[in-house]
Parts: sequence; structure tokens; C-alpha cells
Amino acid sequence: MIPLSLLSLISPILLAQVPHASAHATIWHPSMWGFNVTAQTFPYDNRPVTPLVDLTFDKWWFHGHLDYPPNPGDYFELPAGQIATAEVTCHKGATTWWNSSEGGDIRQGNDPCPGSPPSEYHTTGLDDVKGCALAIAYKSDVKQVQPEDFAVFSVNQTCVWNRFTEFPVPERMPPCPEGGCTCAWFWIHSPDSGSEQNYMTGFKCNVTGSTSNTPIAPPQVPRRCGADPEHNVNQATPGNCTYGAKQPFYWFQAERNNMNEDTYAPPFYQDLYNFKDGAQNDIFMDSYAAIPPPSPSQTAVPTPVAAVQALSTAASEPTSTGASTSAPTSSNTPPAPDGPPSGNSNSRICRLANNKLTAQTKRDSLPLPNFLHNRLRSKRQPGAFSLWNPLPI
Repeated sequence: MIPLSLLSLISPILLAQVPHASAHATIWHPSMWGFNVTAQTFPYDNRPVTPLVDLTFDKWWFHGHLDYPPNPGDYFELPAGQIATAEVTCHKGATTWWNSSEGGDIRQGNDPCPGSPPSEYHTTGLDDVKGCALAIAYKSDVKQVQPEDFAVFSVNQTCVWNRFTEFPVPERMPPCPEGGCTCAWFWIHSPDSGSEQNYMTGFKCNVTGSTSNTPIAPPQVPRRCGADPEHNVNQATPGNCTYGAKQPFYWFQAERNNMNEDTYAPPFYQDLYNFKDGAQNDIFMDSYAAIPPPSPSQTAVPTPVAAVQALSTAASEPTSTGASTSAPTSSNTPPAPDGPPSGNSNSRICRLANNKLTAQTKRDSLPLPNFLHNRLRSKRQPGAFSLWNPLPI
């Protein structure tokens, strides 16, 4: 029998030898292609956490895992109008599915990369994370899906930072066809802590609780339009933004790129490309009456149809004198040791650095749609940039 004193020395050594997939991360779920791919499956390291750089289309598209599909019936559920919580980590052993990983259980609560510094997932700190996204294609046959079919429907701008990562789903998401939809997780990290790298993990998904049949508009290529002081662009150019449904970033591959940014100016799922934090509520066919052609000199920007209708309705209704103005409450319950954060399911503790409510939250009681509430919140943040056309509120 090994003495306990010796075990205390051996355990940290064994943990250090667990294949953490240094400096990389991915979403994990049984619905994904390549869920059981290991470092030995391919002639080269093609685990889901391995970055995709300068590869031919067949190698980077779905990470080259199309021959390693999920089991029939395995779907990642997307509840319309609610939050889908995914697990994003450096190693499968840090997830709920650790028992099918190499190295066993290394979970440490909400830590995406147990035992490693933030540089393992390409960031110098919370203020340096650049966000990740979920995209959907309304096709059940993955072999029929092309890069132009994917539309980003949810963004988490503080990804990768937490193991349990929240993705709000637009309320108007239509139902998937028989056999479900095809989804994918995308991430491009900060250049401050690593080289130019892309991440894509495909998975089977299904929209639940759908109440709308309005389809998503054909997704367009995102355009760089936000303020970018790091590259001497101090003012945003909203007229240069892509509005409505947008494609994910396909960058720095040998084939089929839709982004041409250089090494030190990667594209990010942030306001820089008109990807707001949370559900992308303007992606539907009827979201805009018209969208002016984007360009650096364009001065007109579109207003979502629903925003105009809501403001018109609010302006015509008499002011209620008996309405409560108390601010909503939120739970500060810490995450469970090895489960998703407990408490209010609508909290955003996985994605916000500071969720303290202020007196300004009283304005959120206005009868406006969710995306307009998000716009109001972004306007209240000091220095924040709102890509929506200013409205007379």
C-alpha cells in the first residue's frame, strides 16, 4: 500500500499529466460530432479542442469529424426565449461527461480549465476575453449544410471564462425540421495570449417551445464597424455594420474564408462586428422593413420593425399610476461544486463581470421587447456602444 504522504505528492503530478489540450477549448455535449475523438483517432491531433489554422475545407469544416457523428436521438436543446447552458472547457475530463474522457474526473466547479492559468484558454483576464457564438442551420442532413447556411443566433461575450456558459435563445426561433437542426459553436480568441486560431464544433440541436414560424433571414457576412482603439479607430461606423442574420467567422484557413483580417486584427463576436451580447433577436425575415447597403460612408441605419411598433404602442397608451417600480431581484447563489450555477435561471452570472442592479433597472419595466431592453442596458453602460439607431425613448 502506498503511504498517504507519498500519495499527496503523486496526485498533483498525475493531474499535471492529464492531457488538458494546452491553451485550447471547446463546447462539449453528446450531440456533437467528434464527441469521442481522442488524440489517437487521427494520424494527427484532431481532438475537438485542437485549433483550426490554415487547413483545407475538408479538415476544418466540422473539425473534420463528419465521420464521427453523435448517436441517434442525441440533441442539444434550444429553448425558445430562454437560456441554453453549455459546457466549455479545455478537456472533456472537466465536464459532466468526464467518465468518457482520457484522464478521469478533473472537474473543479465552474473552472473551464482546472489547474491551469487563463492563458490556457487564450486570455490575460476577464477584460481580454473576446466571446464565442452558437450558429444554426435549418437542415437536418449535415451533408447538405454549407458555411453560408449558418446564422449566429446567440453570443456570449465573456466566453471563454466559465465552464457553464449561457447562451440566450431568441424568443422567435422557429421549429426545426424533422430530424432536428444542425448547429455549431465558434470561437476566435484574443491575440494577446496566443496565435491566430479558429475553433468550430458542430452538434445536433433542436428548438423547443417554439411559438413562431417566421424563418431566419439568409445570413450575411459580418462587417467590422465598431470602435477599435487598438487599431486607431476611435469612432464606430454604424452605417458599415451588417444588420440582421450574420454568418460565423471563417478566418485564416486555406479555403472558404469569409474574413480577410490579418494576424493582429482577428474578428470577434462582439460589438466590433455588431454581435451584441446574448440572443440575436433581429435575425428573422421580418426584423427590418429595409436595410440600407452598408459602407463606411453610410449614414442611415435600420431600425427593427418590432422596436418601432413597441414604441408606437407605448406612446399611445396612458401612463399607469398604479404600476410597481420596484427593481427585479436576482440570486447571488454561487455555482454548485460540479453542476451549473443554481438560483434564478434568468440570471447572467456566467457572462457578466458585475451584475449589480442599479436604479436604472426601473426603466426595464417598460413594455418593450427583450432586444430593446438589451439596447437600453447597453446605452446605460459608461462608454458602451449601441449599434441600434437611437430612438426617442
